Amino acid sequence: MEMVFWIGVAGCLYSYLIYPVILMLVPKSRKQWSGVAPEIPVISVIIAAHNEEARIVPKLENTVALAYPHDKLEIIVASDASRDGMDEIVQGYRDRGVRLVRSDARKGKEHAQLLAIAHSRGEILVFTDVGTEIPGEALMRLANRFSDPMIGAVSSEDRFVSRDGSLVGEGAYVKYEMWLRRLESEHSGLVGLSGSFFAARRTVCETWDAETPSDFNAAIGCARRGLVAVTEPGVVGYYADIKDARKEYRRKLRTVLRGIVGLARHRETLNPFEFGLFAVQIWSHKVMRWLVPWFMLVTLASSLLLWRSRGFFRIAALAQLVFYLGVGAAFIAPWLRKSLFLRIGYYFVQVNIAIAHASLLFLAGRRMTMWEPSKR
Repeated sequence: MEMVFWIGVAGCLYSYLIYPVILMLVPKSRKQWSGVAPEIPVISVIIAAHNEEARIVPKLENTVALAYPHDKLEIIVASDASRDGMDEIVQGYRDRGVRLVRSDARKGKEHAQLLAIAHSRGEILVFTDVGTEIPGEALMRLANRFSDPMIGAVSSEDRFVSRDGSLVGEGAYVKYEMWLRRLESEHSGLVGLSGSFFAARRTVCETWDAETPSDFNAAIGCARRGLVAVTEPGVVGYYADIKDARKEYRRKLRTVLRGIVGLARHRETLNPFEFGLFAVQIWSHKVMRWLVPWFMLVTLASSLLLWRSRGFFRIAALAQLVFYLGVGAAFIAPWLRKSLFLRIGYYFVQVNIAIAHASLLFLAGRRMTMWEPSKR
């Protein structure tokens, strides 16, 4: 039982602590490139949308105003069979260089993106959501990064904005995620990009799977061609915080379930003999993180069963019980989340409950290719 306890502890720590340490021991594969692209590539900005009549105008105004040569920029709105007036609004932007590509039946975000890819002409494809605001210089920064021939995809970094315009989501958990992404970028490459705003070479998107999340599609495409996906801290996507915080759980649930479905469709990426370090990263960053809620249960149950054996296990059990009681209190009384410890703990437990929930849905046969953009 003591061995079971330590296996549970190691499982909880691996993805969050042990894996980053392993990454730091891997020699850096490339230096940060900061030059200027010798030739400006043609870029196609693809905006996937479904029933976004209320938000499409600000997104189009933001996109057409981006600082990039107009003869090198193509803007495509990929409508996933929208039923409101969004498509008509997009058609009104034809004179400003915006094209509409429409799916006749609703088949999901990635299917709409696939249609847009087929109709695009860009060497570099930029994928973005309606709710994401792109800074004016972002496309030029992306073009410069792609002058490195080994880079197949570039991810932005997300910034949430509250209603008063201030940045939110800059807590310790998000900072940790950005730090881990930079580690992967410097040492071996990303296994997933920011789905709301990223760019990829056209060749990377040739094997686009309409039932796999777009950010994972790009990462797989890079791995298959011996290229890497990297993050660019200088390229930021801004988007508003979710209006109803209660919907945040449902967003996490959808994200994890779609991620599990995507990996299940591409199980070959788990084979290190075929995908090398990329496969090790998939196991470490995705699979082991999806197993954390079960390792948490194993750790708690084993420490309770070992209660009478040694004082150490009584302390371990009590510490976990106090932690979970604190998180429960923060759920009932949101004002308690002003405490940094409880805020991080609450977010961590919520994420892992969503992971466990999504895993059970997947095992029960639930699949999800549609997406409902969170109202912000």
